[in-house]
Amino acid sequence: MVAPKKGKNASAQSKPGRSLALILIAIVALTGGMFASGHTTPRLGIDLAGGTSITLRAVPEAGQESAINKTNMDTAVEIMNRRVNGLGVSEAEVQTQGDRNIIVNIPKGTNSKEARQQVGTTAKLYFRPVLATELSGANATGTPSASETGGASDKATDKATDKATEGDKATDGDKASGTPSDSASASATSQGRAASDALKADPSPSATSSDGASPSPSASASGDDATAKLQQQYAALDCTDKNARAKAGDGAKPSEQTVACGQNSQGQWQKYILGAAAVDGTEVDEAEAVYNTQTAAGWTVTMKFTDKGSKKFADITGKLAQNQSPQNQFAIVLDNEVVSDPYVSQALTGGNAEISGSFDQEEAQSLANMLSYGALPLTFKEDSVTTVTAALGGEQLHAGLIAGAIGLALVVLYLLFYYRGLSFIAVCSLLVSAGLTYVIMALLGPTIGFALNLPAVCGAIVAIGITADSFIVYFERVRDEIREGRTLRPAVERAWPRARRTILVSDFVSFLAAAVLFVVTVGKVQGFAFTLGLTTLLDVVVVFLFTKPLLTLMARRKFFSSGHKWSGLDPKALGAKPPLRRTRRPSRPAAGPVDPKEA
Repeated sequence: MVAPKKGKNASAQSKPGRSLALILIAIVALTGGMFASGHTTPRLGIDLAGGTSITLRAVPEAGQESAINKTNMDTAVEIMNRRVNGLGVSEAEVQTQGDRNIIVNIPKGTNSKEARQQVGTTAKLYFRPVLATELSGANATGTPSASETGGASDKATDKATDKATEGDKATDGDKASGTPSDSASASATSQGRAASDALKADPSPSATSSDGASPSPSASASGDDATAKLQQQYAALDCTDKNARAKAGDGAKPSEQTVACGQNSQGQWQKYILGAAAVDGTEVDEAEAVYNTQTAAGWTVTMKFTDKGSKKFADITGKLAQNQSPQNQFAIVLDNEVVSDPYVSQALTGGNAEISGSFDQEEAQSLANMLSYGALPLTFKEDSVTTVTAALGGEQLHAGLIAGAIGLALVVLYLLFYYRGLSFIAVCSLLVSAGLTYVIMALLGPTIGFALNLPAVCGAIVAIGITADSFIVYFERVRDEIREGRTLRPAVERAWPRARRTILVSDFVSFLAAAVLFVVTVGKVQGFAFTLGLTTLLDVVVVFLFTKPLLTLMARRKFFSSGHKWSGLDPKALGAKPPLRRTRRPSRPAAGPVDPKEA
């Protein structure tokens, strides 16, 4: 009988327990990680969990095709993410697909109409003077916070603090003798007075009439009402509340004063009273993140304005530098949220400006992108909106699971009918592959945001056939060796190198197709491609570390090695040839006298 080749490979195959232990450890570790993360089920996509999917396409203005590039598209994704998060949405997905498409997936429970309005409009960027600011919510201290940019002057803080202190002194009597509610009212009153003084000192061009004339009594009365309303909004604004941040400044025109929220470098939320817009974001010609090696400023953001923007910016910075505002500070406001609030030390008349502070490279690049994006003629056209109810998504998932169960059952029945005892190894391998797929999908949800949609379920169903095909290739190679007259143990080892090459080539072709499909397609088809590629890789792992070692162990059992008729490896049923045996060369006759007749 021909024995298998000896050497390193044969030694490795003689210890299949190592491979089985390795894959068992991997399964236990991944399962433990799944339970430790708290995500024990795969994250479902919009089409299964229900929600709204919005496809937006970037449309440039005439002659501005170059505006649609990766940097601006990534910035648009960031801005839309901020908008969707401002609606109080959790687990929303905003991602680019292709060169000019953005897909926004919003889960159920969100006002889809409001979401479409938020993500589909072009970003609005303004430069507004800061009239008052202080920490908001639980972090509030009653005094304005320092600017998040470095080298800021404390004059504005002292000035605003003095105003708040004077207001507090004026109401000390009320606070001393009042109830707790009276004390709160007094505190709000002092805050309102400080805010009122700030509103009156608005240095923005629209704060006074163009001809310098005094406003009429009716206009003055209307202005007082607007001021009182703004004071109330400012006093009640809690920027630590996501819903409150989303509604701050709603309906305010560029020419009007408004309230807004922003985060400082310590991650604390601040609330602001802002003057009328002095410069529009479209008047920023370009912005760039630059590392300043000449000073200790580190990463800075440089801006270059258009001719019209240069004049406006010089005017507002001149007024701020002359302390014509409660704070010589302006805010860069994107979609009603303050993204930066630098101080001004001098009028900037050259059409260029630099924002310096404690920026790292990522923060500086993000701010520069936002400033540039506000100046780009980049708009988005709504290509499609798909709304899926939770009930419909549940029905689709149910149907997909039924289809998968039917496909798996048919494969198992075929294996039982055709391979009999060998089907035990195949079914165990399918279960291991299914378990690994489930656990990895559950872990990929919180780590990379993978969501299981209906096409992904289809990809997993198709993978059942791919996995079963690998087993069939190996089993048929083993049976071919038995037909050649070899016993089971050497047949298992001799069949493996040939089957291995075929399996690797087949899986490589499947993985290549999945990778190409993932790269060139958009939308939900990527879910199919991702799942197909993942299960193809797992097929290789399972066949090498589980199926082959398990068959090696089973070949040592009498039920399989003796060729039992229910083992699927019966030599008679397979039409095997007689066993291969070593033959001896005929012995040479002994030397002796030669018969003359024979000679």
